[in-house]
Amino acid sequence: MATSSYITHFTSLKTHPTTPYWRAFPPSLLHLRLLHRSPPMASSPDAAEAPTAGNSDSTSDVLVQYVVLRRDLIDTWPLGSVVTQGCHASVAAIWSHKDDPHTMDYCSPANLDSMHKVTLEVKGEVQLKNLSEKLTSNNIAHKLWIEQPENYPTCLASKPYPKSVVSAFFKKLKLCK
Repeated sequence: MATSSYITHFTSLKTHPTTPYWRAFPPSLLHLRLLHRSPPMASSPDAAEAPTAGNSDSTSDVLVQYVVLRRDLIDTWPLGSVVTQGCHASVAAIWSHKDDPHTMDYCSPANLDSMHKVTLEVKGEVQLKNLSEKLTSNNIAHKLWIEQPENYPTCLASKPYPKSVVSAFFKKLKLCK
């Protein structure tokens, strides 16, 4: 019985897009949505002045995830295969840092419909590995996706960061077109 009311209520979301997503869950699961909220901001005087992802006064501090694809693969592989590699790297970077405050804020229900990603390209494998080494040496968390069973790097994705923190590492790369 509870299952059919759950399904009926969940189906109603399609006809009522303004209904909060959590109302689709049975009351016994409502506590789960509270587990993924961002921690409250510090109450220090400096905290009020610190830029945040939601601060409309500073667009440079929007949370952003960078995805970097290889141009040589874009030119030789089917488009869907290259897009899939980027998706793998993006999800892996987010999942690997799921407890990070920036990642939790980036994936919060309030921000799900306004995520920012920048998709860039490098010429090939050597440039991708060099970028990964540069990010690693500067403590920029990212995922270098290694395609299996071929065992070669296909793309890279950073975890979500404020744009002002990471944009300098990606500024010389071209937008992927």
